[in-house]
Amino acid sequence: MNVEPLNLKRLKVFPLADRKSLTKVEDILLDPDAAPAPIDADTSAAVAQAVADIRKARDKGAAVMLIYGAHLLRNGTAGILDRLMGAGYITHLATNGAGTIHDWEYSWLGRSTESVRENVATGTFGTWDETGRNIHLALLAGGPRGEGYGKSLGRFISEDGTTLPTADELENLLKAEPRSPFAPARADLLQAISNHKLQTGRVTVRHPNKHASILASAFRHGVPMTVHPGIGYDIISCHPMFDGAAIGRAAAVDFRLFCGSVEKLDGGVVLSIGSAIMGPQVFEKSLSCVNNLRLQSARPIVAGHSIHVVDMQDGGGWDWTTGEPPKSNPAYYLRFCKSYARMGGITRYIQADNAAFTQHLYRTLM
Repeated sequence: MNVEPLNLKRLKVFPLADRKSLTKVEDILLDPDAAPAPIDADTSAAVAQAVADIRKARDKGAAVMLIYGAHLLRNGTAGILDRLMGAGYITHLATNGAGTIHDWEYSWLGRSTESVRENVATGTFGTWDETGRNIHLALLAGGPRGEGYGKSLGRFISEDGTTLPTADELENLLKAEPRSPFAPARADLLQAISNHKLQTGRVTVRHPNKHASILASAFRHGVPMTVHPGIGYDIISCHPMFDGAAIGRAAAVDFRLFCGSVEKLDGGVVLSIGSAIMGPQVFEKSLSCVNNLRLQSARPIVAGHSIHVVDMQDGGGWDWTTGEPPKSNPAYYLRFCKSYARMGGITRYIQADNAAFTQHLYRTLM
């Protein structure tokens, strides 16, 4: 059977404003000053423990890393996280590709989320022009600056667009500096300008809802914000501008930056909120890299950290502070618990609504 790659440049895309979006900024965004949703005694105790660990970590200058899935954003916590960053309680944020797509759509249009079931059947799932175009534009513009996914898109939202060099300027740079580490990014940008007839110079894209963007908040506060996407995982793959090189390059920058924060994790804190796959998978590889380099220079491995995992799923009835269960126990197969439990330090699992947990964490810390 002969199989040929699909020509995605032939995809028909549609205006994002025409999509039936399921969530709106004005409906989801939580007021940081409002009374938080009620939580049970076990969750309250888990919040108190996380708060104590965070305060201890920040007193000694250790990292506090928040790894989150898209639902934390979609549940309206952007304003709360903005204040936690401003107060210095979060020193690094990390999310997946979906977390950035909803973030950008809220900040630009004020609406996000679509019906997967309905739109896949009509070939329209993810085929929204402005989403794929502008996220790619941000990454292509950030590549020649050496920026990763999170900073590129956070800058794009904060600064209402970007400035692109002309094709001639890029060609001259490639000729003059063919071995520059920025040469591949410059070449990709040059190809995109040519293939997609991109406007050069100042490209203005207004984002009237910056207050709903975690990416913009991180950029404004100067807090590292990393993105860990999958090629083909995210709806920006469903666009004629899909560029795996640009996405992969930006994600590679961010993985190295993530590792840099893990290097500062001795006595620190990891909050993994609603990230069942990306968080544990990226964290275990980054910790291995950090420990590898430390051992080469006769330094001790990362230690003394605590990991607080928050999700709606049942934790398998297992006490994860004791390590992982045997393979005969179904809880063994909960990746979002098991992987973290293998990462040294102490891992605690909290079954809770992620927005309510974050609200109470904020109120207790502040």
